[in-house]
Amino acid sequence: MTILFVFIAFVTSVVVLIEIRERRRKKTVSTDATKKIQSPPADCCGAHLVCEKDTLLNSSTEIIYYNDEELDQYIGRESNTYDENEISQFSEVLFTLKENEVAGWLRSLQLREIELPQQLRDEALMIVREQRNKTA
Repeated sequence: MTILFVFIAFVTSVVVLIEIRERRRKKTVSTDATKKIQSPPADCCGAHLVCEKDTLLNSSTEIIYYNDEELDQYIGRESNTYDENEISQFSEVLFTLKENEVAGWLRSLQLREIELPQQLRDEALMIVREQRNKTA
């Protein structure tokens, strides 16, 4: 009878230890995956499928200004309502940015609810596309 009791206690202990180890492993994998999504490396190159640095759809809600605070006056404006002078303000910012800053600037405009003038959209997206191709 004692042999049966010792055997059952041993099997139960092994099962419990395996379960604990498996839970720890799952928690570590889950935590590592979350860290990768939430905080990409500072030197993110854009060569992988999801890069927080140059995507326009990243999860960051931090607004970064690119010496373009004056564009805040266009919050809520539709992209097809800008006159030539207003378009030139956007254009000046766009063409003074480094190529690797354009995606971040477009994301900043999105977060600030500022629509890029229709006339500059294709150019801005082309710059982002070219930058991604360079880093891939």
